[in-house]
Amino acid sequence: MTTSRIRVLCVDDHPMITEGIASTINRQPDMTVVGCATTVSEAIELFKREQPDVTLMDLQLREASGVEAIRAIRAGSPEARIIVLTVYQGDEDIFRALDAGAVGYLLKEEVSDELVRVIRDVHNGKVPPMRPDLEERLAKRVSGPNLTVREVQVLQLVARGLRNKEIAAVLGISDETARVHVKNILSKLEVNDRTAAVTVAARRGILHIG
Repeated sequence: MTTSRIRVLCVDDHPMITEGIASTINRQPDMTVVGCATTVSEAIELFKREQPDVTLMDLQLREASGVEAIRAIRAGSPEARIIVLTVYQGDEDIFRALDAGAVGYLLKEEVSDELVRVIRDVHNGKVPPMRPDLEERLAKRVSGPNLTVREVQVLQLVARGLRNKEIAAVLGISDETARVHVKNILSKLEVNDRTAAVTVAARRGILHIG
């Protein structure tokens, strides 16, 4: 009796990484890669066409974030089983991915045997545990104060080197409102200056710079 293989879709914009992951998966007797995508639009199209059992999703794609792809795929297929496979370790990255509908979160340094095990677990309906340090960061993110959408917009402009008056002009708000937003950002991120705020936001995945 022949057992059907676990059909896996890989979404990553680095060909060498995709080739390595595909090679690892295709060596397994019970798995096969049914497609590889490098953009959000390709991921959505391939998912619709191939209907994979499990999708591996990077968060950094060419045209947009992998979180957008997760949301779009899950909107059309709520039963889709998506594992994030990324280098991002920030608590905001983890939160956004799981909130979008990802069932697992792996770092690329955990590939090979760990990846294969997690794919099997997810295919069998299990929720794979995260690394303890990632779990701890996520718990802190959920329980701590969070930046509003407007505060993130302000912080993005702070990262570009804009002062309060310039931020106000870009967003169409008063100088005082911009000042209050910056003050709230510093308080929520528990820092004393704008440079530190950008540094902490980048480390946590609130901002992706470069």
